[in-house]
Amino acid sequence: MSNQILYYIIGVTAVLFIVILIGYFLLKKQLNKGEMKRIRELREGTKEKTFTSEILYQKLYMYYKKIPLIKGYLLRIRRKLEIINIEDEYKTRLQASKVITRALLIIIPTTLVVILITRNNAILLSFLLLFEFFLADTIMNGMVDKLDTKLLKQQVEFFAQIRHAYHEYNMVEEAIYEVSQNDELEVARQGAKIHEILISDDPETELEKYYDIAPNSYLKEFAGISYLTKEFGDRTIDGASLYLRNLNNITEEMQLEILKRDKLEYVFQSLPIISIIAVLLIEPLKNWAVENFSFTSQFYNGKGGLIVEILLVFLTFISYLLIRKVKDSGSIKDEYKDPNKTWQMKLYKNPIINKIVNLFMPKKNTKEYRKNVKLLKEAAAKQKMEAMYVNKIAICIATFIFSIVMFILIHTYTIKYIYEEPTSDYNLMSDTNYEKGMEITEHDNEILDKLKGNPKITKEKIKEQLLKTKYYMELSDKEINLATDRIYEKLQIVNKETFKWFELLLAFIFGWIGYMVPHIMLKIQIILRKLEMENEVMQFQTIILMLMKIERVNVEMILEWLERYSNIFKEPISKCVNNYESGAWEALEELKNEIAFPQLIQIVESLQAAVEQIPISEAFDELDNEREYYKAKRAEANERLISKKALIGKIIGFAPMIGVFVGYLILPLLVIGLSSIQDTFATMSV
Repeated sequence: MSNQILYYIIGVTAVLFIVILIGYFLLKKQLNKGEMKRIRELREGTKEKTFTSEILYQKLYMYYKKIPLIKGYLLRIRRKLEIINIEDEYKTRLQASKVITRALLIIIPTTLVVILITRNNAILLSFLLLFEFFLADTIMNGMVDKLDTKLLKQQVEFFAQIRHAYHEYNMVEEAIYEVSQNDELEVARQGAKIHEILISDDPETELEKYYDIAPNSYLKEFAGISYLTKEFGDRTIDGASLYLRNLNNITEEMQLEILKRDKLEYVFQSLPIISIIAVLLIEPLKNWAVENFSFTSQFYNGKGGLIVEILLVFLTFISYLLIRKVKDSGSIKDEYKDPNKTWQMKLYKNPIINKIVNLFMPKKNTKEYRKNVKLLKEAAAKQKMEAMYVNKIAICIATFIFSIVMFILIHTYTIKYIYEEPTSDYNLMSDTNYEKGMEITEHDNEILDKLKGNPKITKEKIKEQLLKTKYYMELSDKEINLATDRIYEKLQIVNKETFKWFELLLAFIFGWIGYMVPHIMLKIQIILRKLEMENEVMQFQTIILMLMKIERVNVEMILEWLERYSNIFKEPISKCVNNYESGAWEALEELKNEIAFPQLIQIVESLQAAVEQIPISEAFDELDNEREYYKAKRAEANERLISKKALIGKIIGFAPMIGVFVGYLILPLLVIGLSSIQDTFATMSV
């Protein structure tokens, strides 16, 4: 190619570039004028940004689904959020992704802190890292519970708007439709679902389906009252709408519940952290004690210290689980989960596992079987009998294996301590010389390697071996005797650190305790549920107060509503509903005999009076007349409940902290210190 052609190409390219540049500026100027500018602004106003936080969370959701460990947490969280965000997949994914992301932002730094603090203690580090799985679950559940409480607070405002809309339209379904137009609010989606049910061809069937997926009992009550009002019409009592009065009753119930949850959250907000921090202090306290009181090294670096550390970790774990149980504020749970689809039931379907479990599970219609059925019902456990026994056997086996591993680990750790720790007198009058101590330990180890394994070793044989070793040959007779005694003691420890028969027996005992853990947890759950009895009966009173003045409402319908919203008394009420058609009075009498709570017995007696003798409104007229008294009593009952839970929670929450400071720091210092002083005085008196 000649230079002339090259110049032509460069020139044409330059001209084209200039033309494009001029055209760009002319077009830009034109776009900034009048109508073109307005069109561009409108387009930009409606154009979705290329990157938002919501898009980020949606993308993170897809990544989380691919990570095996996180996927399990994600699916559990979204099952709960699906109830709140009814039929809104986008919102469910967004909130689930937010919960996981925020939990990871807490867990990851916590993990780094744990590794930093306990990096020199592999056993404690392993326990704490396993413990973080439970911590992650608690953090995520706490975030979901906050969303549930947020929904509850939205309901208060939602019902207030329903009141205004009802005054305007005087139709239940129209009022709900009008207030449910804001799709951004979770409660609006619930309202839209209730409106859809009310205008459906079979609202009663659809309503029963909604009862199974409603996030809380207050929305169930609202849906039920709205349906009854639409079907039977509203009534005016004392110049006020019965429907609006019932709405007001539900709102007051919700306000009491919100106050209870807020107070419980305030009381328990620091207790889980305190129980966890206690176990994180083990390693720093150990380092401080060894650094300032060298005589404690023998305890903290030996078998005793390891056993106490393991016990403290278990105490922390148990305390943490119990705090979660006690704090339970009644927020949303996986109650809808099919008990036949749990991992326990899937495992039970295996033929071999099935035969093993059936060996332990009592036969049907036996006294033991009926006792276990009653236990599950009283605890309101959603699991089946087979699942409970799968849990018992699995925990038993895991505990047995864990105990064996721990015993072997303790023996290994003790021998390692003998071989690796510097040799010293460990008394208050001496300052340990680390280098000198390690030198003595290394020479002692040579003798230990030659003589260990012989439980009948004598001091004479040890002395003979010492006199054959160059290092000890140079020592005086007194030093030889001291070395003989020292190595003899070490050999006794090393030879005894083997797995013993009673440790196998202890492993079986621990396994049996593990086998009983599910049973014990159900018992604890029953005790905690008894604290909620008065609260549930007062909720029954509110339900009856709402139903008693609605036309065509009868005793059977009231019982069905009580069954729907009951938790503690669900089993006897369900039995009464099933037997009602066979004889109303007899079914209620049987219910009265099965319960032992005076306030509920009073309600049952009023229902008996309403069966044959007097109208429902007259049978429960005291509820209406003393409404203000019952409201004050309900508030006072909540205060007592919170006080009891707070006391129990503080005792449990501070137990690990007390255990660490008293059992791991103060007592060892006192015992070892007094023992060292006694040995020192004994040496001086010789």
